[in-house]
Amino acid sequence: MSTIQISAEDWRRIKLAGQILGGVTGALATATAMSVGLLLRQAKDLRRIIPMAEAPPPRGDGTYGGKFGGKAISMVILGDSTAAGYGVHRPRETPGALLATGVSRRLHRPVRLHRLAVVGSMSSGLPYQVDAALEHAPEVAIILIGGNDVTHASSRDSAVHHLGESVRRLREAGCKVVVGTCPDVGAIQPIKPPLRWLARKWSRDLAAAQTVAVVAAGGRTVSIGGLLGPMFEADPVRMFGSDRFHPSAEGYARAAAVVLPTLMAALGEDDRTVLTGGEGVRSLEEAAQEAVLAPGTEVSAAGRWAVLRRHPWFGEPRSWFGHRAAASPGTEGQSVPGGRSAASAVGWTPEDHQPAS
Repeated sequence: MSTIQISAEDWRRIKLAGQILGGVTGALATATAMSVGLLLRQAKDLRRIIPMAEAPPPRGDGTYGGKFGGKAISMVILGDSTAAGYGVHRPRETPGALLATGVSRRLHRPVRLHRLAVVGSMSSGLPYQVDAALEHAPEVAIILIGGNDVTHASSRDSAVHHLGESVRRLREAGCKVVVGTCPDVGAIQPIKPPLRWLARKWSRDLAAAQTVAVVAAGGRTVSIGGLLGPMFEADPVRMFGSDRFHPSAEGYARAAAVVLPTLMAALGEDDRTVLTGGEGVRSLEEAAQEAVLAPGTEVSAAGRWAVLRRHPWFGEPRSWFGHRAAASPGTEGQSVPGGRSAASAVGWTPEDHQPAS
């Protein structure tokens, strides 16, 4: 994530925000001008705050769970710096490695991971990543994208089109697809109000539109923005890396723990209770809006309808969605995951990884 460009559409949004902030008074024009000026100054300052990538993240490509027998599952991870794991120093701390490990340990099968995500990528870069992914005949793909589309104020319609087409191409090739929708860019501490408020709204709007496009194309989504946002805001030192912009190893582990249940469901291993009757069944548009507001929600297709599923993260007691999940054995009295390494959120151990030769 590097620079911010203000498009014509977002100029309109900024002016509207200025009108709202100014109120319907005789000083409306002055207040609007002041609001626009403040937003532009913030955008200019943000160009200096958002760090440029200094070094590529560790790749993490290779076979995970080589100790298990059977044919390896071919997995690819696409997207931006979040998918690539920018900011961590060990391959095992990247999202791809964490997810490959989680799948391998739960299915008792090796997983062959190919990381094709590119630091700084927007949704417009996904077609090139899909081209490279299809060369590996993937069985499952994870896509994490959207943050750069918000910070660059790119066209939402264009971003959603590229994502939907990418999912469609992967599905036509027989690949299962899980998309972690746009993160909450407003949670980034260096972004101050009122730009933070707009960034949060744009993030949610994009996440909802992504959900509609992905599910319509045959993929599954899981909302991560609203779930991670409050945690990142409450503990930025722990959740963010040294640049205060990208997640830390702990932050990536939390994101991976949210995505993993949906990834397992896409692979046919879903032990969650199936909703009955009309519970959890919505139109796709309604499901997309609800998923944005109810973090950690998975959306998948069911004929002409969409199904919402909510679940606790693997291995951790949770109190989301108005109820408390049962604690895992041995976790009572522990601060989870306070006393554990980030990678243990999905069960990584050193013998799980065999680097690519």
